Amino acid sequence: MNQGKKRRLKRILQKDNRTVIVPMDHGVSMGPIKGITNMQNIVDQLLKGGVDAVVLNKGIAKRVDIDNAGLIVHLSAISTLTPNANNKVQVCTVQEAIRIGADAVSVHINVGAPEEDKMLEKLGKVADKCDIHGIPLLAMMYPRGPKIQSEHAVEVVAHAARLGAELGADIIKTNYTGDTETFKTVVEGCPVPVIIAGGPKCKTEQEILQTAYESIKAGGSGLSIGRNVFQHANPTLMVKAMSEIVHKGVSVEQALKILGESR
Repeated sequence: MNQGKKRRLKRILQKDNRTVIVPMDHGVSMGPIKGITNMQNIVDQLLKGGVDAVVLNKGIAKRVDIDNAGLIVHLSAISTLTPNANNKVQVCTVQEAIRIGADAVSVHINVGAPEEDKMLEKLGKVADKCDIHGIPLLAMMYPRGPKIQSEHAVEVVAHAARLGAELGADIIKTNYTGDTETFKTVVEGCPVPVIIAGGPKCKTEQEILQTAYESIKAGGSGLSIGRNVFQHANPTLMVKAMSEIVHKGVSVEQALKILGESR
């Protein structure tokens, strides 16, 4: 790994090799949903909570101030209005992201989708560009397609994570498998840091914090959680609670007490 990539990775992964990322690229797929209608406002709240990095699309990245947080520019896009929302296409280049000031770039791959071959081809090419320019690559590797019976099954999640690493990603984002033992299998089978996605909005705060805690206990390197943060009643405290779990190893009960500060 070249020096440029190493230095930029330190802006995403902290000294403990862990990170709390909040992705806010949802405006492309879902439009201006609750929590991300005013992007500068939500970014300011996340910064107060101690977020390590954010994921933004290139147009938004040009327009918001993220202060000293890491900037990950997302290269993939497709809207939910299309008949085939699993076919992610590349809408930004590595060079564009660098011009914006990105510390890393991210791509979204739906493993098992009919267009998996095209998405993997793009992943390989992006990984090469990232190596040339010394910028880290976060690969969002999700098992989704006709042959996938469960997107959280350890076999398919472990395969998806390993696939991203095999093709050159520096960090893998994927689904949590539901318990510590199975997620440990995913982490052990992947030679680069693995972080978990948040998925749909959780029913309770304890549910998302428990997931975060278990993933770290299993050897995970952190979180990349969107809606469960930016749609929370107090995004600042939610980020703070998650950061305490990820970086300080506090219990779920202790993290819930942090959220209780808003009540």
